[in-house]
Amino acid sequence: SLEGAQIWLEQTGCAFDIVLDPQRKIYRTFGLGSSYADVLRFDCLLQYSEYEAEGRSFPDVPSRLLEDIYQMGGDFLLDEAGTVLFRHRCRTPLDRPSVQDVLQAADVRV
Repeated sequence: SLEGAQIWLEQTGCAFDIVLDPQRKIYRTFGLGSSYADVLRFDCLLQYSEYEAEGRSFPDVPSRLLEDIYQMGGDFLLDEAGTVLFRHRCRTPLDRPSVQDVLQAADVRV
């Protein structure tokens, strides 16, 4: 939702453009899905508990705005024409590409 996106942007300080996809058409086009088993894996829950123990904060989204807490994410880099330069479908909520991999993909097309 727009309200949820605004809250997330405020709490994270993210300065990048954000695309809202309420019908999840783009989400499905990128091959993303939802997985109870992958989100609630022991290693993910352990990592989250370590974050909590370290005092790291997570974005605080009101529960009324949460739709699918098992939604899997991904990282995608597109150029101005919409060409996908880099794609990474997350296998778990903590699975993210390295900054180096993303920057390398950007430099290839510059």
